[in-house]
Amino acid sequence: MSLRVIQPGILSLLQDSGRMGQHRIGLTNGGPLDPDAFNTCNRLLGNSPGSTAIEVSFGGLQLESEVDTFICLTGAVMNLRINNIEQPRWEVLQIKAGDSINLEFAERGCRAYLGVAGGFQITPSFGSTATVVREHIGGLNGEKLGAGDALPCAEVRERERLYLNETQQPRYQDTATVRVIPGYQQHNFDRYQQRRFFSHGFTVSDRCDRMGYRLEGPAIECDIEGILSEGICFGAIQIPADGQPIVLLNDRQTIGGYPKIGSALSLDCAHLAQLRPGGDVHFAAITPHAAHNALHLAQSFQQRLTFKERRQ
Repeated sequence: MSLRVIQPGILSLLQDSGRMGQHRIGLTNGGPLDPDAFNTCNRLLGNSPGSTAIEVSFGGLQLESEVDTFICLTGAVMNLRINNIEQPRWEVLQIKAGDSINLEFAERGCRAYLGVAGGFQITPSFGSTATVVREHIGGLNGEKLGAGDALPCAEVRERERLYLNETQQPRYQDTATVRVIPGYQQHNFDRYQQRRFFSHGFTVSDRCDRMGYRLEGPAIECDIEGILSEGICFGAIQIPADGQPIVLLNDRQTIGGYPKIGSALSLDCAHLAQLRPGGDVHFAAITPHAAHNALHLAQSFQQRLTFKERRQ
């Protein structure tokens, strides 16, 4: 029993919550670029946290169901059609064997999450089903979804038809403010360069992917050209020789040799990853204490999300 891929779209990947604790052997995290949308998808479906779903980048995914079950679509604004009838997003929907499921291309944001009741049943690799194409690991043989792929899932006859009220759904924009926690290499950027970094806007370049978002704007100069390669964290903002910042995301390499001006707050990395090329980015400095407060507030907001049940 499965959902069959008819058209995979530009980039559709199976993802769970990520492959943690494997940096020592050179494996990166993977996982959803927008964890809030991913987690809400699983919560609506009544799935275990971190259950495997499809991350759909930019849209264009077409599936055919070979099983009776329930699905839910969250994240970027992509019109969802079942048997060519438009359906609500952020809501649990029943599907029958033979139904067609189409996601159109994104109108706002660029990462959506299509979950299924019980999650897709994929064999984990190194403790996770997260697909990292560069490492050829996770998902179905470490590859993005392709036409004809079968996505195993269970037959499910009953599920609460939960939905998230529209007033609580995120609003995706073409601009993002990314809060930055200073790093120990910040002193390698003089005060003028730091002011230049925080006072100018940057644009998302065409070279943005799950490894990192390369930005274009005023060149930022550093008083060193490079460092010995060292472990790098999620959200690290590297400044390569051309002075154009790179914000590292889920599929980043585990070590790097470019100096770093700081690290982006993880909450804001999710907003950044919803931007398409041409989106605007501004940076704002934040203290570690304020960053912790922001994370706690966001976690509290997520826990207070209330779902309603659709009665028929």
